[in-house]
Amino acid sequence: MKFGVSLLLTVLIALSVPSCVCGETDADQPRGVVLLHGLARSAASLEKMEKALQDAGYQTLNIDYPSTKHPVESLSRDYLAPKINAFAIKTGHPVAFVTHSMGGILLRYMVEEDLIEAPYRAVMLSPPNQGSEVVDKLGDLWLFRAINGPAGNQLGTGPDQIPRALGPVTFDLGVLTGTRTINFILSALISGPDDGKVAVSKARVDGMADFRTVPATHPLIMNKEITIRETLLFLETGKFSRDLK
Repeated sequence: MKFGVSLLLTVLIALSVPSCVCGETDADQPRGVVLLHGLARSAASLEKMEKALQDAGYQTLNIDYPSTKHPVESLSRDYLAPKINAFAIKTGHPVAFVTHSMGGILLRYMVEEDLIEAPYRAVMLSPPNQGSEVVDKLGDLWLFRAINGPAGNQLGTGPDQIPRALGPVTFDLGVLTGTRTINFILSALISGPDDGKVAVSKARVDGMADFRTVPATHPLIMNKEITIRETLLFLETGKFSRDLK
């Protein structure tokens, strides 16, 4: 009888003890977020977004890379993947991404080519996921090539261009793209609503988890408060707000 009471007390005590205390260690540490700027931009263009991520408790890696000097393949293998992999090891967590414009294409290429592990979550801002009609129309011009370099000329909408050659995304992805433009000359080359560089319809990609438009232009979308707020929300929940305001 005493044995039975002792056994019952042991079971009750065991049930009252939490089965895992991992939430007090790894789960509470900041996760890492990699920021990838767009074509002909720099890490400075994402500093406001980076500050918001840091304030939210994330560790960040905002990579400055020579976007106009090399093709997508070289930028991915030689300049981005080694730094991203080192950061992932340092943080000890699955890495998230926030990308602008061509940065999203670089992320897709690195994942598809197994240069990096797929992110646990990512937000792409104004990505040319199906290419940009601006490249189709102006890519053969000397001035365009001089300004945008070899990677810029890989971002057209044709089937042989990098964006269309990549498959569906295989990670948790949210896409935010703009609907306003300050470059009406380039917008005249684009079909349908656009942000001055990329058509809204061309920002979509198969496999994405969520998609929203915001009243922003291509070069400044990352600095809009609504963009920052929705980026943080997606990184935490995997969804954007139902009604963006």
